[in-house]
Amino acid sequence: MSRPITLFTGQWADLPFEEVCELAAGWGYDGLEIACSGDHFEVDRALSEDGYVEEKLAQLERHGLAVYAISNHLVGQAICDDPIDFRHQAILPARVWGDGEPEGVRQRAAADMEDAARAAAKLGVDTVVGFTGSKIWKYVAMFPPVPQEVIDDGYADFARRWDPILDVFDEVGVRFAHEVHPSEIAYDYWTTRRAMDALNNRPAFGLNWDPSHFVWQDLDPVGFILDFADRIYHVDCKDTKKRFDGRNGRLGSHLPWAHPRRGWDFVSTGHGDVPWEECFRALNAIGYRGPISVEWEDAGMDRLRGAAEAVGFIRNLVFEQPTTAFDAAFARRDMT
Repeated sequence: MSRPITLFTGQWADLPFEEVCELAAGWGYDGLEIACSGDHFEVDRALSEDGYVEEKLAQLERHGLAVYAISNHLVGQAICDDPIDFRHQAILPARVWGDGEPEGVRQRAAADMEDAARAAAKLGVDTVVGFTGSKIWKYVAMFPPVPQEVIDDGYADFARRWDPILDVFDEVGVRFAHEVHPSEIAYDYWTTRRAMDALNNRPAFGLNWDPSHFVWQDLDPVGFILDFADRIYHVDCKDTKKRFDGRNGRLGSHLPWAHPRRGWDFVSTGHGDVPWEECFRALNAIGYRGPISVEWEDAGMDRLRGAAEAVGFIRNLVFEQPTTAFDAAFARRDMT
């Protein structure tokens, strides 16, 4: 087997973990990127209950699956966000939300992310995938204008909150893979550069490459791989379909997913505008050997169809580089 193909369980957290394991194995996945949601992986129980981690590993083994990363996206969102409001209450565990006082929520979210690193190490994986949140995303529209020092403070706030978290990641030998995504401190090429600079480029902070968030912003997902080659710690495969026709806007127009007047939609892997083969050739070129995780998000396709189809689509693209140059045979001296 070359790179393992996994299923991200975040969009399946409404189902019991055992059922998700059974589905993924039946479709031919090699493993799971396990979300810290539902009963899939509970960070507090992983650290406090004897046998909890061992039972998760046993469940995976019974289905012939492995785990290479866990996801703590939802909690990560609350670490830097401002405001903290009803949206966060809907996605956070009750123990992190607490009384909802914003700074308390941020601090509990940071502590939970530290515990996620410890739980990942206990599970035997070296990567936690997630979001960071952002104090300054609310200013992305640029009006009313804010002075530059407000933006500078946003990156300083990110570093103040994340450096101590990453100290714990270093202590336990685990890396954080941030998903570059609108609403985060790093959401495009230059904000990724600036976020890394804010952390003095410490190796504990890397990237989860998900091209779906680049395509609708007109960013080059291939160039991103090549430029951040040493920081691609994990790969999520999700697709985006663009429909910019002069009426449909890039910002979504407050329309629901799959609405025909939206300018773009997330779609199941292989059904959008991501140049997948070019991307996988770039991943080959940088020597990425980690998991390839399918993240199903498509408001116009049943998830059972999308997830089952995506693993085959990706497996056809995860080809190995040749061991010999294609023109090597022409250089033989004994050819007549």
